[in-house]
Amino acid sequence: MRGIVTKSMGLWYHVQTDEGKTYNCRLKGKFKLKGMKVSNPVAVGDEVELIDDVSDENTKVISKILPRENYIIRISPKKKGHSHIIASNIDQAIVIATVAEPRTSLGFIDRFLVTAEAYRIPAVILCNKIDLLPMEHLEGLQEKMKEYESLGYTVAYISALNNDGVEELNDLLNGKTSLLSGHSGVGKSTLINQLVPDAEQKTSEISDFVGKGTHTTTFAERFTMDDNTYIIDTPGIKELGLAEIEAEELSHYFPEFRAYLGQCKFNNCTHTHEPGCVIHAAYEEGEISHSRYDSYLSMLLGDDNRR
Repeated sequence: MRGIVTKSMGLWYHVQTDEGKTYNCRLKGKFKLKGMKVSNPVAVGDEVELIDDVSDENTKVISKILPRENYIIRISPKKKGHSHIIASNIDQAIVIATVAEPRTSLGFIDRFLVTAEAYRIPAVILCNKIDLLPMEHLEGLQEKMKEYESLGYTVAYISALNNDGVEELNDLLNGKTSLLSGHSGVGKSTLINQLVPDAEQKTSEISDFVGKGTHTTTFAERFTMDDNTYIIDTPGIKELGLAEIEAEELSHYFPEFRAYLGQCKFNNCTHTHEPGCVIHAAYEEGEISHSRYDSYLSMLLGDDNRR
């Protein structure tokens, strides 16, 4: 029997079979993925094979994970030396960003985009809570986002609370499996309640003390909008540590760098200080933005990823 993991709850999983039935499932023994050191061997979006649970006729056992088309991964925030798979087999990855309450940094957005680029997953920047912005601030945000649009990324603007722009977002989601990610408090749960009314996701207020959201989504879960459209909600991410990306390949995941790759004086150029570096020259000439180059340095040198 085959199915797709629709909810991850630590040691237990919900799996929806090809026939449309959902089972409560556990893993078969100690499940390890060959060549991967991860805190969660099974992720939402995984296609799996099930067998009967001899100890409980009401549950099934996940016996095999079928090959993944792709996945989004991060450094595990809880288990040192491990990575954590956020979701797998997705058509697009959407980072929900807010200018305030809470503030999403450009550095966080760039880390998300690099992670998506590494696994060839189309990425979307979804600017939420635009109802909180004065017109001049909204115009400033749109001007900054033009930089990302020029790199080939889709940018959309919504107010999930007021349902503004949600209909247009439906067009972006239609026929795809989309991952929704971002900091706690950016409005993922409110948005999902608009898109999938029977989801009944819990929402919470922003903390007045720190200006950040509190975690309302505890587990990753896939919701069905229609027969061909799915959205995967994930717990809010405070920090997005890059996983499975080597320093020497990092520049390949910045679209604006690609036109210059292979033209530097040295083959092992880090694009930071070496003479004859065409990427650093492009940065100095304004062809590569300061914020994007700073993000590259932050990821390369391991600086604070909450920037």
